[in-house]
Amino acid sequence: MEYIQSAVGFFTLLFLGAIFSENFKAIKLSYLVNAIVLQIILVILLIKVPWITNFFELLAGGVEALKSATDKGTAFVFGYLAPGSPGAPFDISNPDSIPIFAFGVLPLVIVISALSAVLWHWRIIPVIVQGISILFKKPLNVGGPVGLSATANIFLGQVEAPLLVRPYLASMTKHELLILMTVGMSTIAGSLMVALTAMLSPLYGNGLIGHFLIASIISVPAGIMYANMIIPSDIKTDFPQSSEARLYKGTMDALTEGTRSGLEIFLNIVAILIVVIALVELVNIILGYFPHVYGSALTLEKIAGWIFSPLAWCMGISWQESQLAGELLGVKTILNEVFAYINLSQLDSNEFSEKSRIIMLYALCGFGNFSSVGILLGGLGAIIPDRKEELISIGGRALYASLLASCMTGFMVGIIY
Repeated sequence: MEYIQSAVGFFTLLFLGAIFSENFKAIKLSYLVNAIVLQIILVILLIKVPWITNFFELLAGGVEALKSATDKGTAFVFGYLAPGSPGAPFDISNPDSIPIFAFGVLPLVIVISALSAVLWHWRIIPVIVQGISILFKKPLNVGGPVGLSATANIFLGQVEAPLLVRPYLASMTKHELLILMTVGMSTIAGSLMVALTAMLSPLYGNGLIGHFLIASIISVPAGIMYANMIIPSDIKTDFPQSSEARLYKGTMDALTEGTRSGLEIFLNIVAILIVVIALVELVNIILGYFPHVYGSALTLEKIAGWIFSPLAWCMGISWQESQLAGELLGVKTILNEVFAYINLSQLDSNEFSEKSRIIMLYALCGFGNFSSVGILLGGLGAIIPDRKEELISIGGRALYASLLASCMTGFMVGIIY
């Protein structure tokens, strides 16, 4: 039965991308096969090869060190509200109420953003990015600027990565802009990876940072594949091998700009969490006046579960668990990935099998949500204002493609893990 589910799910995920193609007949089968084979190879190498998995375990130790160092700084600024503080000036009756999300997890976003900027300026991350981008450019038929920006999404945010190829954005085709937007929403930034690792490590263990990195790496070819399906094209923008993207003027500039960018992300997450939780609660209060369905009140999460549960089944999750998995996919798409991971972390151990937890861990690892479309349109629209109408026309398709890319990543991990 599992083999039938896997076969049906795989071809359904491909079909869902093909039916919205601008030119179905122009889809190149070779690019699809290359992307699928590349995903399979990456999953096997990154998950099954011992020395690679050992490397990710070392990264987990680095995350712990970063978390400990960040807690020291947070405790100095926020006092007993921070997890690194020596103690509260009052007796604590409920230890589970101590962690405060804004002070315990999110400061990592600022620290990692600053550190990533410095490592980028020192040419450490660019060397890694250039090496990985070689895997994607020829097999998936993308030019140098698109390959570089798409690969940089593994470490940078969805708006920061395109800045690396800013001089080439105006000349890119609609197909290439779709790739940039799709891959940007199929991955998450390194700063958020570390923050989510701190939040979810009690549930998944210390090696969680490795899972997030693997998810972003695997999602790059998946995102390119779906963009190639929706707007097929052989035209690509390229640049000379000697060209080099410079974001910062010096180490201090990188440190300050990275800190500023991290603070923007911090405040954005806090503001969105407050507003969206309030709006969802308001909608659920209104839905509560409707007749109950299957013995319980109608909620936004339940509606999302009905819509997205078939996608969850296609990824390899049992039908019994697909409603709950669909709710998580809906929360990620309607709200954002942080909400989805918070909900995932609050599930009882008996609500999901181990396989389903792993699949959802990978499937939720992406910026693909409605607010991200707005962020991308605002960021890219400011850089290439003459192409804003074109960006708006592909924004919805990029979100759709990123959702399918994340589901394909979850599917691949589910059959190989």
